[in-house]
Amino acid sequence: MKLHADLQERVVVKTDTLAWQDSPMVGVQRRMLERDGEEVARATSLVRYEPGSYFAAHTHGGGEEFLVLDGIFSDEQGDYGTGTYVRNPVGSTHRPHSKDGCTILVKLWQMQPQDQQRVVIDTRQACWSPGLVAGLQVMPLHTFGTEQVALVKWAPGTTFQRHRHWGGEEIFVLDGTFVDEQGMYPAGTWLRNPSGSVHTPLSHEGCLIYVKTGHLDVVAPSVNPLGSVG
Repeated sequence: MKLHADLQERVVVKTDTLAWQDSPMVGVQRRMLERDGEEVARATSLVRYEPGSYFAAHTHGGGEEFLVLDGIFSDEQGDYGTGTYVRNPVGSTHRPHSKDGCTILVKLWQMQPQDQQRVVIDTRQACWSPGLVAGLQVMPLHTFGTEQVALVKWAPGTTFQRHRHWGGEEIFVLDGTFVDEQGMYPAGTWLRNPSGSVHTPLSHEGCLIYVKTGHLDVVAPSVNPLGSVG
């Protein structure tokens, strides 16, 4: 399956317009945002666990990154409440489940094998730092090579300078409305701006975004059919 698999393509998806699709596991549904492969794939998705549902134990051949959007997601290593950011490196294994149900933004097969740092950050408790312009606050989540991941909080009326994304940019709008010359992106919108793209972002009403930059020029590991499922 190929869905928005060309990383040189600009993509905007308003996820609340997508239907939930059943996964192979009962009680686990997905909204697919990008995918290159079948059940084992380079993928970005929203995944919803019904109360009491689980996914079979599996190995992350290309790593896994997720942000809990609501509810509590769990595995053998702990419980991860709303706002928790987790990175499980290449080769990690777990059996995820949710007692009371949850929704996560998850990215698979998008890590470098050398990036072996497991990350767990409760973003509700972590500290914010001033951004590069007045009205911006940044919460760094991870850096490896050219890849940077962060939450960015925009005060109402904030504008960032025009800039170019070497290595691309990916955004998920968590709250409020994010804006640039090409449109307005309310909460629940996923954007992917390819390497070399240029824009002048702003927010009239304020917003909170998950943002990843510098990763779209990096060649991810080849998908192994014996690897992770999700």
